[in-house]
Amino acid sequence: MPLLDDSSAVAAFCARLQDAPFITIDTEFMRERTYWPQLCVVQIAGPDEAEAIDALADGIDLKPVFALMENKDILKVFHAARQDIEIFYHLTGKIPAPLFDTQVAAMVCGFGDAAGYETLVRKLANARVDKSARFTDWSHRPLTERQLEYALADVTHLRVVYDKLSNALDKNGRRGWLEEEMSVLANPATYDTDPMNAWRRIKTRAPKPRFLAILREVTAWREREAQRKDVPRNRILRDEALLEIAHHEPDDVDSLARTRGFGRKLAESRSGQELLESVARGKALPSSECPEPPDRPDLPRGIGPVAELLKVLLKMKCEEHDVAPRLIATSDDIDQISAFGENADVAALHGWRRQVFGEDALALMAGKLALVVDGKKLEVVELEG
Repeated sequence: MPLLDDSSAVAAFCARLQDAPFITIDTEFMRERTYWPQLCVVQIAGPDEAEAIDALADGIDLKPVFALMENKDILKVFHAARQDIEIFYHLTGKIPAPLFDTQVAAMVCGFGDAAGYETLVRKLANARVDKSARFTDWSHRPLTERQLEYALADVTHLRVVYDKLSNALDKNGRRGWLEEEMSVLANPATYDTDPMNAWRRIKTRAPKPRFLAILREVTAWREREAQRKDVPRNRILRDEALLEIAHHEPDDVDSLARTRGFGRKLAESRSGQELLESVARGKALPSSECPEPPDRPDLPRGIGPVAELLKVLLKMKCEEHDVAPRLIATSDDIDQISAFGENADVAALHGWRRQVFGEDALALMAGKLALVVDGKKLEVVELEG
């Protein structure tokens, strides 16, 4: 089956899907040399047909595809949807809706943490995916028959996977659990590319507000440059250089040129001048407007054994409810509960997660529950009084 590279054929295909109850979607893209993902192929399947659309074809009009993504009457089924959704959001400013992510649904239905597509296809569709084309250069044309078969398999088998998981959610009554997770994927903030927030991705030790103010400004400059030139951010300047600039606060070309890996030529360029201006803005910012370090209270000593006990409880409850532990609580969440109990600001103490694990975790810490070994089985026992 050839790539669909004609705009009228794309429009006709999308028109045939307008009444479909759901469609399965995947994308193939390249990002090694660009800031923004370069969309190369869009694979879409309805209940009865599937096509791979050439997003790089000369003059191709993808508006019918985007309109399909915006049709609220059609469920959009992805596997590990975040990067795919980011592409559509960047191209259109809108998030496909409504959404169903089979990776998250699999976690809700007991397939473990971050179940891979190949695993779900094997277990639910009784099929195998040819992995030989996994590392294809999707921008290269023409694509081989094997590459196209691999691309289409990502949406054709997904129909069966979706159907099986959807039925499982109806039986176990956990569709609401999935919808809570989908709300995160449907939130534009999940795909935020505001340059002024880029500093949060850089790891620092014991930062002070003024240091963070300068780091925020120079990191925002790098982000804007990377977006403008459409190159990976580290091609502009590496994290280590940004941290050193924020630490030393250079105020002229000479001091900027002494930054490791920077050099005088770059310091004397337009980029160097803009960086110095960024540093100056960070230094001039009123103290009251400087960003504060992330509020992570120190964990009290001695919580290690409590945290380990809660991890045992988490594993028990997840096996009992057939849900992936990572979907309930991370190791950091467990530490927070161990240290701060009811006051811990973690998802495990809210909504369905609290029902599955949070309530028992707090009860265990309060001495109202105990873990006991009965033969080879570990059990939770309520304590009197």
